[in-house]
Amino acid sequence: MSTEVVSDKGSNLEAYANETMDPSLCWRDIAWLKSITNLPILIKGILTREDAIKAMEVGAAGIIVSNHGARQLDYTPATISVLEEVVQAVGRRVPVLLDGGVRRGTDVFKALALGAQAVLVGRPVIYGLAAKGEAGVRKVMHMLKDELELTMALAGCPSVKDISRSHVRTDRDRLQSML
Repeated sequence: MSTEVVSDKGSNLEAYANETMDPSLCWRDIAWLKSITNLPILIKGILTREDAIKAMEVGAAGIIVSNHGARQLDYTPATISVLEEVVQAVGRRVPVLLDGGVRRGTDVFKALALGAQAVLVGRPVIYGLAAKGEAGVRKVMHMLKDELELTMALAGCPSVKDISRSHVRTDRDRLQSML
C-alpha cells in the first residue's frame, strides 16, 4: 500500500482514508474471516451495548472498546466512559479490552475496575519510541507498571484480582447519588 496520495478534491488525509477503507465491510464479513483462519477474531471499535451484542452474535472471540484515537469522528465518546456498558452487555462471555486514553497507571486501574480484562497502550509507547527508541518504550512500560502498582497499593489491592468496581466512581455514579 502506498502512502502517496494526490487529491484535487480536498484533504490528502481524507483521500488516503477513502482509498484505504472499504465501505462495503459489514458484520457478515466476520463469518468469512472466521472461515479462513483459526485465529481468534477480536473486533475493535465497539462503543455501544448494541454493537457489543452484535459482535458476540457474529462470533467475535473478544471485543476491543476503541474510538480509534478519536481521530475519525468528532464527539466520539471517551472509551473509559462506555467501557462498563460494553462489559455489562457481554457479561464476561468474551474478553473485553480497552484501547484509548491510557496514559498513566491510574488509567489501567480504572479500566480494570470497570471490567476490562486488559488495556492496549498506543500513544505512550509511540512517544517513548520517538523520544528514546527501545529504551523509551521500556521506560514507558515500567512507568505504567510502577504507577499501576502504586495505585493498587493505595487502594488496598494486593493483586490485580482484587481490583473491583467499588474502587472507582464514574459520572454515572455521581448522577445517581444526586437523585
